[in-house]
Amino acid sequence: MAAGALNADNWPGTIEPVRIAGIPVAPLSTAQWIDLLRSDHREIRMCGGRPRYHSAINGNVMSVYARDPAFRAAIDTADAIAADGVPVMVASKLLRGVPIPDRAATTDLFHDIARAAEADGLSMYFLGSTEDENAAAVAAVARLYPALRIAGRQHGYFSREEEAGIVEAIAAAKPDILWVALGMPREDLFAARNLDRLTGVTWVKTCGGLFNFLSGKNSRAPAWMRDRGLEWLYRTILEPRRLLWRYASTNVHALWLMATRH
Repeated sequence: MAAGALNADNWPGTIEPVRIAGIPVAPLSTAQWIDLLRSDHREIRMCGGRPRYHSAINGNVMSVYARDPAFRAAIDTADAIAADGVPVMVASKLLRGVPIPDRAATTDLFHDIARAAEADGLSMYFLGSTEDENAAAVAAVARLYPALRIAGRQHGYFSREEEAGIVEAIAAAKPDILWVALGMPREDLFAARNLDRLTGVTWVKTCGGLFNFLSGKNSRAPAWMRDRGLEWLYRTILEPRRLLWRYASTNVHALWLMATRH
C-alpha cells in the first residue's frame, strides 16, 4: 500500500477508520477529502504507483457487501470509503462514538472536487451510463466548470471483451480523476480489476447514478429530506418500480448489520 493511502491498514496521522457493518469508513470532512486528493496527486505525479480507489457506503452497499463475496473482495481493496448517507453518520456517532464531520454524498462531493480540480488544473474522465446520458452529463459539467479539463468520456454499455481496450484508452488520456458510473456492484468490480492498468490516474472514484443528477435527468431531494436521511424515500417516490423493493429489503438488512457487525 502506498504511503498516504487511506486504507484501513495505513491511515495517515491520527485518523482512524470507523467500522460500520464491518466496512472501514473514512471519517473525513469535505475539506479533508480535497486535501487527500491534492496529496495523492502530488505523490503519484512524483513517485508513480497505482491510482487510489475510492468508494462510498450506504445501506445498499452494506447489504450487498454482506451477501456478495466478489463485491466484498473489491470493496476491501479500496483506499478510502466515504459515508454516503445520514444513517451511516448516525451509526458512527451513536454506535462507535466517532462523529463523521460531513455526509460525503457523491452527488455533493463531486462539485467540491470539481472546483478544486478547476483551481489546480486537474482533469476528469467520465465512464458510464448510456451514450446520451454520458454526453449530457459531461456537457453540463463543462458549462458549470468552464476551466475544468475534461480528458474524455465513454458510455458504460461495453462488454468484458471490450473492457481492456477501454481501460487502455483511459490510461492513454491520463485523467487525474476517473469517475466510474457503471452501477453497483459492477463499478467496484471494474475499479478493483483494473487499478494496476490505469497508470497515471490519481483517483478512481465510483459514483453510482451521479451522471443522472449532473445531466438533470434526476432531481435531488429537498435539503430537509437530505438532512434527515430521507433521500432514499424521495428517490423511491420518483422510481417506485425500480427502488421500492430494493430499499425495503436492503435498508432493514443494513440496520441489522450496523447494529451487529463491527
